[in-house]
Amino acid sequence: MPNKLTIALLQLSVGREVALNVRRAADSVRKLKVDNPRLQLAILPESFNAPYGQEYFPKVAEEVPKGPTCQSLSQLASELSIYIIGGSIVEREGDKLYNTCTVWAPDGTLIGRHRKIHLFTMSIEPANFGGVEFDEAAILSAGSEPTVVQIGQQKIGIGICHDKRFEELARIYRNMGCTMLVYPSAFCICQGPMHWELLQRARATDNQLFVVTCSPARDNMSGYVAYGHSMVVNPWAQVQREAGEGCEFIVEEIDFDMVDQVRRQIPIFKQRRTDVYAKATFDL
Repeated sequence: MPNKLTIALLQLSVGREVALNVRRAADSVRKLKVDNPRLQLAILPESFNAPYGQEYFPKVAEEVPKGPTCQSLSQLASELSIYIIGGSIVEREGDKLYNTCTVWAPDGTLIGRHRKIHLFTMSIEPANFGGVEFDEAAILSAGSEPTVVQIGQQKIGIGICHDKRFEELARIYRNMGCTMLVYPSAFCICQGPMHWELLQRARATDNQLFVVTCSPARDNMSGYVAYGHSMVVNPWAQVQREAGEGCEFIVEEIDFDMVDQVRRQIPIFKQRRTDVYAKATFDL
């Protein structure tokens, strides 16, 4: 059987109207499916249905899976018979809010819900790339579970933006059998030039798998400016595809045979000295 998956990254512009953002995303996925009949998986950006900002989080929060955004994604997946990694939305459960990525099967069922584990709390001084201050933890609660979904023959690990900074989570996903990691990411523009590509290539080479990110389009007039540059990095840690800054869609075929090739030729997981690492940790 072919060991390939055709994916689409939708680097969408995001305005202030939730219904309009969701409709724009759905219409874009429909057009991509018409133009690319072999499309199997559509990936949306972090905070694709509303601006990313503390002042917006409580206003746009909705239940999963009963909320209107989730219902639209469920219907879209069923209509097109594709998988959808639904970027992220603000989920409300009781008195808590989460930054949540939903994953939908071709029959419209919810097969994954990832609540962002590592909340974005950052205070970069203005002298460093313009600076930024942001504290998701002031409004949002952190998730506590890794999320793996089965898409075709592949296990795919899900993270959201800041999650990609933590190698430990990526290593858990590799140990669980994942061959691709997907991070919907509204990565801050002040960090982008330094760390965006670096982090993805690091996670890819550490774990010998594909790393895929999907950003919102850059809007220099918004309060929080996302970097853009949605990306596919292969298991050799090469940038296979990269978007620019604005609204842009990428359709790419992922050949998972490459994962096996890299792991066979550079068998680092067989060479890991967990006995030494465990002793060193204990000694500390």
